[in-house]
Amino acid sequence: MRALLAQFLDYISLEKGLSPNTRAAYADDISRFLDWLAEAEVHSINDVTRRQILDHLMSEKARGLGANSLSRHLVSLKVFFRYLAQEGLLSINVAETMESPKVWKMLPSVLTPKEIDRLFSAPDIKTPLGIRNRAILELFYASGLRVSELAGLQLSDLHFDERFLRCVGKGRKERVVPVGGAAIQWVKRYISEVRPRLTPGPQEQTVFLSRRNQPLSRKTVWDMIKKCARSAGITKTIYPHTLRHSFASHLLANGAELRIIQEMLGHADIATTQIYTHVDPDRLKGVHHRFHPRA
Repeated sequence: MRALLAQFLDYISLEKGLSPNTRAAYADDISRFLDWLAEAEVHSINDVTRRQILDHLMSEKARGLGANSLSRHLVSLKVFFRYLAQEGLLSINVAETMESPKVWKMLPSVLTPKEIDRLFSAPDIKTPLGIRNRAILELFYASGLRVSELAGLQLSDLHFDERFLRCVGKGRKERVVPVGGAAIQWVKRYISEVRPRLTPGPQEQTVFLSRRNQPLSRKTVWDMIKKCARSAGITKTIYPHTLRHSFASHLLANGAELRIIQEMLGHADIATTQIYTHVDPDRLKGVHHRFHPRA
């Protein structure tokens, strides 16, 4: 099956002219599937069943892939299987009619308020980088920013006297997000005590910097958060949006209107925000008890 993958990758590169990045993405997705088949002791592509593809996708979901990543993963497998069928290397294309995981109901993982407190206690605030990391965690949870938005924040985006910040999200859309007092306090402390030690000069305007005087990458931010979660004894799988999901879910649980949460998250469609109505069962039971005439 590895030989079939090599043939396919040559085909999309040489005949279809796809970019090296696209080729690498296909290679990664399909290699993970072939590894999974090997563990399942499936040794021929013609022995693969639709059920096995679904089981593989569910294992990828358990590994942390979200709906969009799973959808892309399935597309890679479907293109691979279609190529094999066209080349006469596959007797039946069991992947052809499979539905995109984008329509699967995938509830986001969230932290409880107690887990948030433990997470915030993880950085060693006796060190400069500990102060920076605590400021990042506080601001992340207080604002519901995406990782890329937080990593790209500029000093001019912070309006803490007015208790808000501006950020540029998907589609270059700018939005205003309120920020609470605790997050403001920690970010101000980082800017006054730590950032001057990290910045090479006044020309660097990115808020959060590395020890090498460089803007933090998204991966660095997320690696730090996962490390803090392990230190805090949090056993849940932490995803790039976990603090963002927790921000939205906790707001909703405490009575915030869905439209307001939509604006703060920067969702173009209210349907994207509505997934949080399914996250908190206590809230759903409370709404039912309060409004149903026979509750």
